[in-house]
Amino acid sequence: MPLEQEEVLHLASLVRLGLSEEEIDKFRHQLGQILDYFQSLQELDTEGVPPTSHVIPLRNVMRDDVPALSMARDDVLANAPDQEDGYFRVRAVFEE
Repeated sequence: MPLEQEEVLHLASLVRLGLSEEEIDKFRHQLGQILDYFQSLQELDTEGVPPTSHVIPLRNVMRDDVPALSMARDDVLANAPDQEDGYFRVRAVFEE
């Protein structure tokens, strides 16, 4: 069920998109397919299916190792081409 051209133009204006005539026809068809698919999902019997927030199980993506001491500042700065007061000295990016 393709959408009407006015509906696609309305959606495009909401998201501030300028569409050509070819894109309008393309999106009419594609958005219609998406809505048809959602309609078929509405017909499924979901009685007894618990609501979920994600379709796949989540896992913690944080590192599980123990933090360790970092390198000493002098060791880090030992090969720095330019340093000042214990920091890397770099060329200025912004001029005043």
